[in-house]
Amino acid sequence: MKLILTRHGRTIENNQKILQGHMPGRLTHEGIMQAKKLARRLRDEQIDVIYSSDLKRAADTTKEIVKFHKGVPVFYVEELRERNLGSLQGMQTNRINWKKTPKDVETLSAMKKRMAGFLDKVYKKHKGEIVIFVTHGGIGRSLLTVIERKPAKSIFEIPKMKNTGVYIIEILENKKPKILLQNCTKHL
Repeated sequence: MKLILTRHGRTIENNQKILQGHMPGRLTHEGIMQAKKLARRLRDEQIDVIYSSDLKRAADTTKEIVKFHKGVPVFYVEELRERNLGSLQGMQTNRINWKKTPKDVETLSAMKKRMAGFLDKVYKKHKGEIVIFVTHGGIGRSLLTVIERKPAKSIFEIPKMKNTGVYIIEILENKKPKILLQNCTKHL
């Protein structure tokens, strides 16, 4: 399976440094332009299936990609949602004490387990196909901990995903996955 992983376009909440988590999020004008440029970049890629977070900011980014890939199945799924930040959602990032997170915040290990299960399910269903995941920064980095076979806490060692940054990952049975392209934004 070839996996193309990307993050949604920039949001109003990104600009305001607000933690979005499971909030829908609204693309800025810049975010809409990023999504359009990402879609043009991917227009000549053969794509067999698209999986997107069902949250508005990712779904709106996906809708731009679909314009060039009519007829490709698209699934809007909860599994690709950003980390559930519970009562921290809607707060400004500079007001958070990450050393004392509330109990309603999804743990890093729970997030990694969610991504490992989802990736396994998609891999079994789409071996040999080209799949796109349109998701979020935190959950994308969590997925990379799965792919790179690192502990959940190593998420902070992985560079932040850029808005509409593209990863291309080759996943083959019984072989360590290869990251062929990492966080590329040349389309911007």
